Amino acid sequence: MRNIILIGMMGSGKSTVGRRLASTLGRPFVDADTVLERRCGVPISTIFELEGEAGFRRREAQLIAELAQPTGCVLATGGGAVLNAESRALLRREGFVVYLQAGLGDLWQRLRRDRARPLLRASDPRARVEALVEQRDPLYREAAHCVIPTGRQPVDRTVADILAALPPELAADTRPADPPVSDAA
Repeated sequence: MRNIILIGMMGSGKSTVGRRLASTLGRPFVDADTVLERRCGVPISTIFELEGEAGFRRREAQLIAELAQPTGCVLATGGGAVLNAESRALLRREGFVVYLQAGLGDLWQRLRRDRARPLLRASDPRARVEALVEQRDPLYREAAHCVIPTGRQPVDRTVADILAALPPELAADTRPADPPVSDAA
């Protein structure tokens, strides 16, 4: 069964939306950043400190090659997973790729207090986010089968938008909704 793969900038909601989407579809959820941290035994920020961004990206590309294999999961990638051309092609070929596209203002609101992300450790973090969006947006669009805007709408709305965009063979996997709970005895 094909994976549903979420790509987008840090702060676009990949992990949050991915968990909810996986639950709705009755599929396992895999967060690539969490898997990488677990395997390395250290946070991503430590990998950046020890190996630099290039070392981290090599590890990330190797992991994406493994996680992209069709297992029927919902996969949330790291924000920079699309920087590698082979990873972009692999994700698009092996899964259904959803670009969670967030505007700069929304990203900044979500990220402005985040001190854990290595790419935000800059003299002007907002300018850094803007530069990353400018660099990565065309790459996300190249890899994606569909683009779902993520603004300030609730997570359930974003999940509903993704479900509406899924091809019939993937959308058909949706679990039936739980019956409503009644207070009547």
